[in-house]
Amino acid sequence: MDHTEDQVQQAADFLKALANPNRLMILCLLLDNEFAVGELEDRLDLRQPTLSQQLARLREDQLVTTRRDGKQIYYRLASDKVRRTITLLDDMFCSGALAAGELEQRRVQLLEHAD
Repeated sequence: MDHTEDQVQQAADFLKALANPNRLMILCLLLDNEFAVGELEDRLDLRQPTLSQQLARLREDQLVTTRRDGKQIYYRLASDKVRRTITLLDDMFCSGALAAGELEQRRVQLLEHAD
């Protein structure tokens, strides 16, 4: 594969934007829905200044877009590229961890009933 320096830098910048746990949690939450700032604050248990800072960074990096409805500003994923990446990360880390957790819980139940 022949990649230009610009393409490699774009990929590095994209991954750098994902490398913050708070930003990643925001993107995961936005995977299936759009949310207003207050809803994000409640669901993520983040203080408003932290959330605002991370949302600003995500907007700056063009990972989220906004729409205004009256006084509310709603956030959603900006592109299919972002959606595919977050879906891949979810499959790799979240679903796998959940499945492993379910297997461990089932194993403990079986051991308890074996006695």
